[in-house]
Amino acid sequence: MIPFYIFYSMFGWQRTADQFWALADQLGRGFVIGATAGRTTMTGEGLQHADGHSHLIASTNPAAISYDPAFAYEVAVIVREGLRRMYGPEAEDVFYYLTVYNEPKVQPAMPPGVEEGVLKGLYRYREAAGGLPPGAPRLQLLSSGTAVHWALDAQRLLAEDWGVAADVWSAPSWTELRRDALACDAARLRGEDRVPYVTRALHGAPGPVVAVSDWMRAVPDQIAPWVEQDWTSLGTDGFGLSDSREAVRRHFGVDAESVTVAALAALARRGEVKRETVREAAARYALDR
Repeated sequence: MIPFYIFYSMFGWQRTADQFWALADQLGRGFVIGATAGRTTMTGEGLQHADGHSHLIASTNPAAISYDPAFAYEVAVIVREGLRRMYGPEAEDVFYYLTVYNEPKVQPAMPPGVEEGVLKGLYRYREAAGGLPPGAPRLQLLSSGTAVHWALDAQRLLAEDWGVAADVWSAPSWTELRRDALACDAARLRGEDRVPYVTRALHGAPGPVVAVSDWMRAVPDQIAPWVEQDWTSLGTDGFGLSDSREAVRRHFGVDAESVTVAALAALARRGEVKRETVREAAARYALDR
C-alpha cells in the first residue's frame, strides 16, 4: 500500500511538523498532500488557515521532497518519480510533500520535453508573445502553484499595455532548486566544477527576474543567490485576511496587475523603461490608492 496523507490547509506542517520529523527519523515513505494550499486561496476561515509558510517549514526536513505544482501534468510527473524513488529497485528513505489548490483552472496538456524541469524545479512554460517590436524590453517571470496563472495574466498585460516581452517559467520546487545549488557549492569546495541547475536554466535569459508565489517571499528567495539576473520577489508576507481572493491578492501585491507593475519597476531600475511608466501603470491598475 502506498500511503497518501491529505491534510487541510497548513494543519499538516504548521501543527504536526514534529511528526514529519519523526517520520523521517523512522525512514518513512509516502505522499503528503497539502490541500487548499497558499495564503490567498483560503480566505474566509480565519488566520489559522492562511498558509504562506509551510514550504519553509518543509525545507528544514532533509527527507521531505517538496513541490508546489501548477498543473495536473506536473502532479503526474512528480508522483510517478516519487513512486520510483520511494518504491523502485533503488528505493530511498524520503517522502514527498505536494501543495495543491482548490481553484478551478483549465489544465493544459504537458508541453514536450519539460519532465526534467518539472522534477528539478524550473522550466520555461511560455515564451513571450510575438508581435512586439525588435528591442522591446524583456524580463523573466518565475512562479509556482496557482501563481503561475497570475504570471500568465501579467505576461499579457505587459505585452498589450506596455510593449514589454515576458517569458513565464513554472517553478514547481524552489526548495529542490536550492538543495541542488547547495550541493553544487559543496562540490566546488572539493574542487569539482558544478553549476546549479537554476543558474544553467536561466543563463542567458534576458532582463531581470521577478518571482511570485502564494507563499512568503522567503520561499522563492531560497534560490536568489544562484540567479545571475537582477532579482525581485513578490509574496504573501504577513497574516492573511477574510475577503475575496481577488481582494486578498491585491492586498499582498501578488495579483497580475501587481506583478505587472513590479516587472516595470524592475525594468525601470535598469533604465529600460521610464520611471514615469511605473507610476502610470500603478494608477491605471488602481494600485496607488
